Amino acid sequence: MAKRVVWTDTAWIDLESVADFIAKDSPYYAASFVREIRDCARSLNRMAGRGRIVPEIADKQIREMVVQNYRLIYRVERSRVAILGIVHGARDLKALWARRN
Repeated sequence: MAKRVVWTDTAWIDLESVADFIAKDSPYYAASFVREIRDCARSLNRMAGRGRIVPEIADKQIREMVVQNYRLIYRVERSRVAILGIVHGARDLKALWARRN
């Protein structure tokens, strides 16, 4: 059964921030990155379990997919997949997660 993919406000803000950062050097690559992230998120409607469990969180419902240098963090729920955030791979996710939750 297909799940509905929903974006949290935090995830949208993350995506906009990353796109703005990339666009400073290349609007073309910023748009390409946004398309790649959105395509990855959309694909989770049928294959939500394919991402790995986020090691810093160790919750089997919180998973991630790596897109370029960024981690697309999401939560698998019964009938939906919630996109929680987009974090650069070099960031300290554990500290960031503690501040957001």
